[in-house]
Amino acid sequence: MRALIVEDEPAISELLAINLRHNGFEPVICMDGEQAQLELDAVLPDIILLDWMLPGASGIALSRKWRSAERTRQVPILLLTARSEEQDKIQGLDAGADDYITKPFSTQELMARIRAILRRRAPEQSTGAVRVGDLELDGSTYRVTWQGAELKIGPTEFKLLRYLMSHPERVHSRAQLLDKVWGDHVFIEERTVTSISSACAKLCWARVA
Repeated sequence: MRALIVEDEPAISELLAINLRHNGFEPVICMDGEQAQLELDAVLPDIILLDWMLPGASGIALSRKWRSAERTRQVPILLLTARSEEQDKIQGLDAGADDYITKPFSTQELMARIRAILRRRAPEQSTGAVRVGDLELDGSTYRVTWQGAELKIGPTEFKLLRYLMSHPERVHSRAQLLDKVWGDHVFIEERTVTSISSACAKLCWARVA
């Protein structure tokens, strides 16, 4: 399996490459987003390990870019960063990252997170349209509209809203949402789910009002 490492600190990138190689991966190291884009244009990896702080475009900007592109939309992204505040995690996930790990981290945890991302069932990947009242979500185009007007929401909010719209009139625990939306064994705190759910609710109620 091919793993694209986008990290500008040689010591960290080499450590990542060694551990990935020992676990059966073929690591490819890039120092910035421009080099990483060239690699993606050539061969799509099975997973991207993406540092937040990079020269030029940040990891957040790159994640958004690759999530918006049809060719790279489905490639898993693990964000690497020294930022550990809850809002930083939400920002990273909302930019399209599948998971988030803070530096310093153990190589055992890193590999566990990579394995979790790759084995994730991803149960809510339907590309069909879902409609609840005047709110409509199109999984094929990643568009959400209210009474015909397009709403601007992030990728993480989109996934959560799609699940809630597909399972109306039910009460869901945070643990259930973690499992059904992000997949089993994902490493995300439950309070992060609460924050994102609240953002979705405020957006929808603002439009209803």
